[in-house]
Amino acid sequence: MNETLEHMNIEEITALLDGRDGILIVTPGPGDGSPELSWGDTFFYYAPDGVVPTTGQPFATIVTKNYPGDEESRLDRPKTFRVNIAAGKDAFLNWTGHEPREPATGDTDPSTADTVIAHPVYGTLGWLAVVNPGPRTETAVRDLLTTAYGLARSRHERRAETTPS
Repeated sequence: MNETLEHMNIEEITALLDGRDGILIVTPGPGDGSPELSWGDTFFYYAPDGVVPTTGQPFATIVTKNYPGDEESRLDRPKTFRVNIAAGKDAFLNWTGHEPREPATGDTDPSTADTVIAHPVYGTLGWLAVVNPGPRTETAVRDLLTTAYGLARSRHERRAETTPS
């Protein structure tokens, strides 16, 4: 981790995945046809052909602002972002203590920095989230991103095996 910062930055997190086999990193911006709301956020796909998949979704994202219906993380604060990770049911259970579709038993404030939580909107789908990862969660974020990448790659390979040529 960069010792001059309190938390990991977006560039560090992106660098963790950049260069891995089959990774496609998309950061929407003006003029690329993406919705303005997504501009500046980062989406990580397993896409060995270099094309955003038409089915499925990214295995991780970094969001830098509130989205409609997703204001609880308070990403409108200066220098605040959230890493969202689809690390699978086992990782979700390990970090939250419950299955994705079960109600949460804790009352973790989604705006709390440097804490692994169920995603405030997509937790029921097994997504985890960390606002401003820092010393407590840096290793977890690295491990969860590696797990999510592996799961996305495995899903892609299974689909490729079952898709007729």
